[in-house]
Amino acid sequence: MATRNSYTLAMPTPDRTSLPDIVAAGRHILEADGLGAVTMAAVAARVGVRPPSLYKRVRDRDDLIRLVAESAVAEMGVELAAAEQDSGDPRARLGDLIGALRTYARTHPAVYRLVFTPVTEGVELPRDLLEANSAPLFAVVAELAGPDHALEAARTVTAWATGFVAMELNGAFRLGGELDAAFEYGIDRLARAIADD
Repeated sequence: MATRNSYTLAMPTPDRTSLPDIVAAGRHILEADGLGAVTMAAVAARVGVRPPSLYKRVRDRDDLIRLVAESAVAEMGVELAAAEQDSGDPRARLGDLIGALRTYARTHPAVYRLVFTPVTEGVELPRDLLEANSAPLFAVVAELAGPDHALEAARTVTAWATGFVAMELNGAFRLGGELDAAFEYGIDRLARAIADD
């Protein structure tokens, strides 16, 4: 018959953190201090465990960075889905979608940059995740450009939008003028250009 002490020793130690907590800590550190500051030791300290405890859930730092990027892609997908309207002018809907992406980037600049300008080798986002969270954009551009050109149109819009947002985040627009007006002008012209009239 097992004694109380031997039974207690056989019990597994309780989990003191979770994968969502670890990812949230990584995102917080990324936004506050930059990608270089996102280390296993820093994340462990933020969630209140010793670094070896993280390895129960995260393989290594690259895995942690990938998980942070995946959480950002999923969050952006939610924002795009919320911005997309079921009916109405596809040009206006395109503006709403790209506007939501811009708002996300301004609110979470570091995780946005991580998704659109990966700097860590070995961090590759799953294609199915990217496709699922890009679905609202593909639906709108397919209406504008036609289904045969949806991929090309989506890439064109994404390239323009990410370029504009990157310049805005980096303070690279130095000639004055109203950025919101420039953004709306660009979206309007893009929508007209890709439209299959």
